[in-house]
Amino acid sequence: MAHLGLVALLVREYEEAIAFYVNALGFDLLEDTRVDEVTRWVVVRPPGTRETALLLARASTPVEQARVGDQTGGCVGWILNTESFDRDHARMKAAGVEFEEEPRHEPYGTVAVFRDLYGNRWDLIQPTDC
Repeated sequence: MAHLGLVALLVREYEEAIAFYVNALGFDLLEDTRVDEVTRWVVVRPPGTRETALLLARASTPVEQARVGDQTGGCVGWILNTESFDRDHARMKAAGVEFEEEPRHEPYGTVAVFRDLYGNRWDLIQPTDC
């Protein structure tokens, strides 16, 4: 069966997006290839991930620019799984990641909502089976 390879995430500028996802979240930069004068193919993913990655897509039209930071209408749009919530939560906070709440324990795992540099909402979660 096929798998979900890339998920596009609208960003304002490539450099600030790369800096946040690589430095603050700890993602690996897999590719940064110039497509034309203004467009690049920029792919990042969490270390150890083998299938799904993020394509950081620079918003180029007014409609796209209006969606940066609000691609999911305010709902959590991305879920970042971890095997060590405390370690990754502490590392991300130290790197300046803004969490909306204190960690909470749910039947499915330990979770806290954070925002990326544009305001998109993410879950950091350690599933109960880890």
